[in-house]
Amino acid sequence: MGTNIIKDQLNRPLRDIRISVIDRCNFRCQYCMPADIFGPDFAFLPKSELLTYEEIERVASTFVQLGVEKIRLTGGEPLLRKDLPILIQKLNEIEGLKDIALTTNGVLLPKYAEQLKAAGLKRVNVSLDSLKDELFGQINGRNVGVGPVLDGIESAKKAGLGVKINTVIKKGLNDTEILPMAEFCKKEGLELRYIEYMDVGSTNGWKMDDVITKKQIYNMINEHYELEQVDPDYYGEVAKKYRYKGTDVNVGFISSVSESFCSTCTRARLSANGQIFTCLFNGNGHDIRDFIREGASDDELRARITDIWNHRTDRYSDERTAETAANRKKIEMSYIGG
Repeated sequence: MGTNIIKDQLNRPLRDIRISVIDRCNFRCQYCMPADIFGPDFAFLPKSELLTYEEIERVASTFVQLGVEKIRLTGGEPLLRKDLPILIQKLNEIEGLKDIALTTNGVLLPKYAEQLKAAGLKRVNVSLDSLKDELFGQINGRNVGVGPVLDGIESAKKAGLGVKINTVIKKGLNDTEILPMAEFCKKEGLELRYIEYMDVGSTNGWKMDDVITKKQIYNMINEHYELEQVDPDYYGEVAKKYRYKGTDVNVGFISSVSESFCSTCTRARLSANGQIFTCLFNGNGHDIRDFIREGASDDELRARITDIWNHRTDRYSDERTAETAANRKKIEMSYIGG
């Protein structure tokens, strides 16, 4: 546990940080990096603008001193960042850090799973939005079938990594996959997280009418498999968890749209180019990269992060309306992960 727990304006402690290590991805998923926006000529961040591993380690260590216990590495696709196991090993050596996880599309896990586990990674969340090759290829924008992702899941399991599956559900696109995904993950003993389609960034064309709510998904599953509620593992856990009755397999729901969890949000985000964001839906970042590169001391870095969190008031999902969803400035998910 950090030695100097800090809280924001709504008395929420800082417990988790998502660190985006790269803004590039080998997929073009419709809800994150649609291909018509992120095309061949799209200007991604040059290497010089990305935080180095040493810089990430320094910032992460400071966050842990201030109360962070869990780090999740994201992208883009984080496994596109060269030598990622080196960063994981550095993070794993931070005293007081309890958990390191990674969110990935899974395609590169057969190549890296064993190295990631050896470096100290505990778990992976693998994005899989359909079990049908054609539909999945349509969603990921690269016509990649399900096979490479399933291979990645199997590689992670064999390496001894914990595996959870993330499925974003969009009405009219893949809502027919709700029950097949539940059946597959129950059979394979994989914890599945259904994620409501969210208005992240400004490029995915989000509309409230496209959202299938947690309640709707829950009711569909509960008609086929009896569910029983599971207590949260820790304060601020975003997924509302249930268990298939008579099994030890959980299923969770991330209901940012229909059942906000702003009041217990303990998460900060660090973008690939060194900006701290205090909410997934807040487009105003706080620079850390240049602050470090201009020679900030450890005490100054700690004071800056403390000040950013102490002034945090974000509760966007509590306040979301059609107007705010359309007009609020937001950062793209590809810069700060999900």
